[in-house]
Amino acid sequence: MDPDDTSATSRPASGPPDGAAPAADTGPSDVPAQAPVAPVAEPRSVEIPPELAAMGDVIEAGSPISQDRPFPRIIAVANQKGGVGKTTTTVNLGACLAELGYRTLLVDLDPQGNASTGLGINPRALEVSMYDVLLADTPLEDCIEGSSVRNLFVAPASLDLAGAEIELVPAFSRELKLRNALATVHDDYDFVFIDCPPSLGLLTVNALAAASEVLVPIQCEYYALEGLGQLLRNVDLVQKNLNTALEVSAIVLVMYDARTKLSDQVAAEVRAHFGDKVCRQIIPRTVRLSEAPSFGQPIITFDPSSRGAIAYRQLAKEVSGGTPKRIG
Repeated sequence: MDPDDTSATSRPASGPPDGAAPAADTGPSDVPAQAPVAPVAEPRSVEIPPELAAMGDVIEAGSPISQDRPFPRIIAVANQKGGVGKTTTTVNLGACLAELGYRTLLVDLDPQGNASTGLGINPRALEVSMYDVLLADTPLEDCIEGSSVRNLFVAPASLDLAGAEIELVPAFSRELKLRNALATVHDDYDFVFIDCPPSLGLLTVNALAAASEVLVPIQCEYYALEGLGQLLRNVDLVQKNLNTALEVSAIVLVMYDARTKLSDQVAAEVRAHFGDKVCRQIIPRTVRLSEAPSFGQPIITFDPSSRGAIAYRQLAKEVSGGTPKRIG
């Protein structure tokens, strides 16, 4: 026998020894029967929530985003859900427009400061930030920083901005702080993008009161449309009370995964309901887009040939009307 072969001695016999009588039947087994396996539920189809469908008139007014619009264009990038690509879209769309020759300013209103760090700015080392602009009436010009991309500038956020929601409550004309600050510099830029926090508080209201357009990123996932109705209601309130020129000019489908049917379902439902307001260009879910902020760079400098860079360049052409700005 092969000394490494222990199968003959280690395995118990599968039946009684030769010549032995089989064991008597002792009745039913004490081992409980296995519970039946529940059938797998069919995935639910993606549908527009009823409360969102009722708000359709808010978003249908106006012309598609690429149609002729006067400069400067001030665009609030808003969605009350977190992690839906607001900052990624703000940074990369702004960088691509700057690449086309448009002077572009990114205003970081998110206390997390991700748009600032995504462009290589350390919020802890700032002498002046958007907190000072909103709470201390510091001129916005003193807050603006350059970036590694020509024509791209940023008004950074600091961690102090987290307390601005409360500190703004007793302030005079609290909803118009950002509009008044932008009025001193907005003629120096072709595009101004305002990166809103994932909430519908005073910071977001300030952004909506200052902007002429709202761009809404929507992730291609099941819960993407949850809560969008509340954002549209807030837009409607700001239109009626603070900023009659405000309109929802574009919806951008982001985090699209071509491997899943769900992404196609969400895209189809959003296009069916909102029509021309949905940008033709879809932003794919890619690892390179997720990696770029950790290097303090937009995707067009971090990986210019990646799918994400190509997608945002196409989106920039769609937003600007398709042609680079003539310089000089």
